[in-house]
Amino acid sequence: MSGENNLRVAVLASGRGSNLQALLDAAQDEAFPAKIIGVLSDKSNAQALERAKKAGIKSLWVDPSKDSYEERLGDEIETLGCGLICCAGYMKILTPKFVGRFSGKIINIHPSLLPSFPGLHSQRKALRAGVQIAGCTVHFIDEGVDTGPVILQAAVPVMPGDDEDSLSARILGFEHRIYPMAVRLIAEGKIRLDGRRVHVEGLEMSAGGGFFSPPVTFT
Repeated sequence: MSGENNLRVAVLASGRGSNLQALLDAAQDEAFPAKIIGVLSDKSNAQALERAKKAGIKSLWVDPSKDSYEERLGDEIETLGCGLICCAGYMKILTPKFVGRFSGKIINIHPSLLPSFPGLHSQRKALRAGVQIAGCTVHFIDEGVDTGPVILQAAVPVMPGDDEDSLSARILGFEHRIYPMAVRLIAEGKIRLDGRRVHVEGLEMSAGGGFFSPPVTFT
């Protein structure tokens, strides 16, 4: 899939946009079946907007203090003609009305193996719980907080001496791998949602941790 047939993607971001950058980098490959069309933020100074501008992609700040914020956000996304919305460090909780408007078309990346440790400070929670395996999850967004059906997960070891920063950095490296992979699978029509179960065509599991689909591998 290439050119005008690519899946058009809008990205919602509130911060530095490292997962946005991973998507932008993936989309540089002509064989990648999705195209980032616009980046929208609730923060006027979000670094993600600067990343979008640098990449020549439309960037838009939507003022969250004004009435009908989500309605205006949704209108902008529909104007862009996007078939998928990727939340990448987007810190506002989407309302059921917005989720219903784009049902089955919004995904998110979260730094834990959901359903464990939803919400903020997931890495801190994992360390306090004493788990030996942490990770990250790409999931569909539903009306709850980090409760949507799981698309992909990558398992990440917790190392002796880890603190929140070191564990977060290790998990982030895997986020940057599985988020573009999930977008690719969706764009290629290899994701099928059956209730809360996500069926992924052609997915393999790496014995070294995480999921991969050739040519992506985890080491």
